[in-house]
Amino acid sequence: MRHLFGSVLVWTCSLFTLFAPGNMALKDQPQVIGSRQPIVAVLGDDIILPCHLEPKFNVEGLTVEWSLPDLKPDPADPLSRVEYVHLYRHRHEVPDMKIRSYVRRTALFTDELKDGNISLKISNVTLADQGRYRCFIPKLNSPVDQSVVQLVVAPQSDKTSTTEPEFYTKRLPDPDQTDAGGRLHLNLLIPLVVFVSLTLAGGVGARFLQLRQKQNHPNDDVASTKPLTV
Repeated sequence: MRHLFGSVLVWTCSLFTLFAPGNMALKDQPQVIGSRQPIVAVLGDDIILPCHLEPKFNVEGLTVEWSLPDLKPDPADPLSRVEYVHLYRHRHEVPDMKIRSYVRRTALFTDELKDGNISLKISNVTLADQGRYRCFIPKLNSPVDQSVVQLVVAPQSDKTSTTEPEFYTKRLPDPDQTDAGGRLHLNLLIPLVVFVSLTLAGGVGARFLQLRQKQNHPNDDVASTKPLTV
């Protein structure tokens, strides 16, 4: 009976925790969600770092920040201002606080901000662009107001090596190797067939001669079977 009462008590507490007002409110609050998988780009490509709010939430009137969380401030100038990969504020981009290498290379999908799409497009990707990117909405009334997306940049040479379909490079055999192997097997097979054919022909010929001799001299066998008289 105690075990049954304990099980009911645990089950009741679990339901209370699940449907508590705080958890229900958290479930209804918009959360910033980025890509869990690294985004792979080839040098010179245009790529999109996916990030959105779920459920959908209009962020047209909010500040959207894209920054490099691993970028360290200048130790020689601790009061230097923070620079961004892309900064959206007061319904438009703020280029004055942008990292110089990203000028004229980044953009948000402003027509989709009302649906909570805060993905960032980066044009003409360089090797220096590789790293972690943080999308952040400072004034979002939610405990999940930011997310980090990993960008991996591959050299141009890697693109050339992956343009050919995999099944061509891995599944199809080399014609030269196939022909060489076929010729090798054929060269070994022909002498074997000739040897077996000659052996069988020799055995059949010898048997035929024996039968022929018996037919021409039938008395020889009879004479050989008679006993000798003294």
